[in-house]
Amino acid sequence: MELEDQWWTGQLAADIYQALRYKELKLPPYKAQSPQLSLRRYFADLVAIVSNHFRLCPAARHLAVYLLDLFMDRYNVTVQQLHVVSLSCLLLASKFEEREDRVPKLETLNNLGCMSSMNLVLTKQGLLHMELLLLETFQWNLYLPTAAHFIDYYLSIAVSEGDLHDGWPMTCLEKTKLYLTKYVDYFLEVSLQDHVFLCFTPSLVAAACVASSRLVLHLSPTWPPRLQLLAGYTWDNLVACAEKLLIAHDGDVKEAHKQKSQQPEQQGQAVYHSSGQAATVAQYLHRSGVQYPQQAPQPGLAQNHRPVPYLSHSAANLHAPAVSQHSGVQALSSSLDLKSSIPSRAYQVSMHYSCAAPCFDR
Repeated sequence: MELEDQWWTGQLAADIYQALRYKELKLPPYKAQSPQLSLRRYFADLVAIVSNHFRLCPAARHLAVYLLDLFMDRYNVTVQQLHVVSLSCLLLASKFEEREDRVPKLETLNNLGCMSSMNLVLTKQGLLHMELLLLETFQWNLYLPTAAHFIDYYLSIAVSEGDLHDGWPMTCLEKTKLYLTKYVDYFLEVSLQDHVFLCFTPSLVAAACVASSRLVLHLSPTWPPRLQLLAGYTWDNLVACAEKLLIAHDGDVKEAHKQKSQQPEQQGQAVYHSSGQAATVAQYLHRSGVQYPQQAPQPGLAQNHRPVPYLSHSAANLHAPAVSQHSGVQALSSSLDLKSSIPSRAYQVSMHYSCAAPCFDR
């Protein structure tokens, strides 16, 4: 059982990784042609919230969102039906990725607070019918790799004692691994929020999450040879995806600073500690392999330092989109969730990555 839970540490890790890489080459095509594409983020958030409530593994959450993306790409369904589709995708993914005792039960799902706001009551017959439709759509094949399936394999060697932090040797390898894991989890969640990441292979997205995390934590080189050899990607392969992740990170940090400035009484609970250094995305991306110059150590972070919680909202903050009497899709209201105030991100190459990367205790 231990081998199943931690395959990336076993003797068959390289073979399993190659099997996943081969399988991702045969993933169904995604055309981003759903008429409800504007609602995609809402339903991705719904899946993530319910998944977090039941403490499902990242692989189940990512697989559920991917199933939802593929289904929306092929069918034109109403908003009310999409609620059932989303939860059915999560149930199928949890049955495929989780132990049986961790699969959400129908009664528990109906008791969730967000179900009343969606005016939705699930039935056993309705769920079975939808699950069968989903399985037939995917030809009963749920072996669909996502970025979450690759991330642990990369994390196994993501940090080494030979890495430098701000040009200095690391004083605590375990703490560095902890912060890097937190940032990788954050970037994985970011990759769920926009269908644009589906144009990259899942293994590349996972590699870009690791590279982006090393970059914002000032670890150098950003993409060391050992990771390049393990993943099979060069830094040039990761640039396009990493840039999208970094710009999303930049927007979230700015939003966090904005909220902090509006609540001066909570200054003692600040999450980020800015080092005062500014750089552009292009400067970061194209100088990733350069060692950071020796400099005076930066002040340490507070113990509660963590990435901006991209999915920090709860089910209480998620409101269902309105449905017209003619089954048309209306625009989402501004109260959809806590992220509604974040401006839509245009992933432009020339956009400046102006927010300094946070550091951790040295």
